[in-house]
Amino acid sequence: MAIRHTMQLLPAFIFALALVLMASAAATETIHLKFYMHDIVTGGPSSPATAVQVIKGVVPLANDPTTYFGDMYVIDDLLTEGPDAASPAVGRAQGFFQFASMTEYALLLTANFVFTAGSQNGSSVAVLSRDVIFDSVRELPIVGGTGGLRGATGYGLLRTHSVNTTTRNAVLKIDMYLRV
Repeated sequence: MAIRHTMQLLPAFIFALALVLMASAAATETIHLKFYMHDIVTGGPSSPATAVQVIKGVVPLANDPTTYFGDMYVIDDLLTEGPDAASPAVGRAQGFFQFASMTEYALLLTANFVFTAGSQNGSSVAVLSRDVIFDSVRELPIVGGTGGLRGATGYGLLRTHSVNTTTRNAVLKIDMYLRV
């Protein structure tokens, strides 16, 4: 008798579960953010360094005796609407990157992208990623967010817009696709 009663309730349970799943899917919003990150390793009078080396590795990379496995830089990079540093600021990328491969230019990138202007002002997203810096497109997993982006998931596509190989300064274009 109990089994028969349970079987009668099963369709109602499945229907209720489907409604909950549909409601949570409908509440998810997809947001596309596009901005540029200015990574200044060698600063000057008009543009101070925003990427500062804090750890020097001990094993040089085979293809570059000036870069070491384990080199770590702390960053507080400007984020702008366009590729020019004079373009309107939208926030800062704050965190670190570390050369995490002994054989290639591959970084561990851990950063909070903190937005200080625009529709996401006061919000941030967290990234934890492998960044093979000479790949034309790198994918950045989004592992969380705060403020209006609380609980965000998704990914970013990072492309090198420009780089100066002497100073190691770079401008990176980032497209983020977030689910909130």
